[in-house]
Amino acid sequence: MSYEVLLTHSAKRDLEAIYDYIAENDTQASANYLLDKLTALAATLADFPERGAHPQELLDLGIREYRQVHFKPYRLIYRVIGKQVLIYLIIDGRRDMQTLLMRRVLGGAL
Repeated sequence: MSYEVLLTHSAKRDLEAIYDYIAENDTQASANYLLDKLTALAATLADFPERGAHPQELLDLGIREYRQVHFKPYRLIYRVIGKQVLIYLIIDGRRDMQTLLMRRVLGGAL
């Protein structure tokens, strides 16, 4: 069973910001490598979307609709709805995840 994997506008902006930051502070080759890895990880959700763990920050709030997969230190936060996997957030996991998740998931800025 294959699912359609979609990035929200916020997730697309996250990916662009990560790419730009790496390209500016490291090399464009490193930014391309990371972009390839993150997009490949997202694509794997088409076949196995339920494999991701629930983000602990959201579980602590009683929210179980979202899952996550990692390409360390980056986290892809997503939700499975019907035959679609919607990726809401692509972020460096070393950031203040509680605040980011509260703002993006609970604030509706997805």
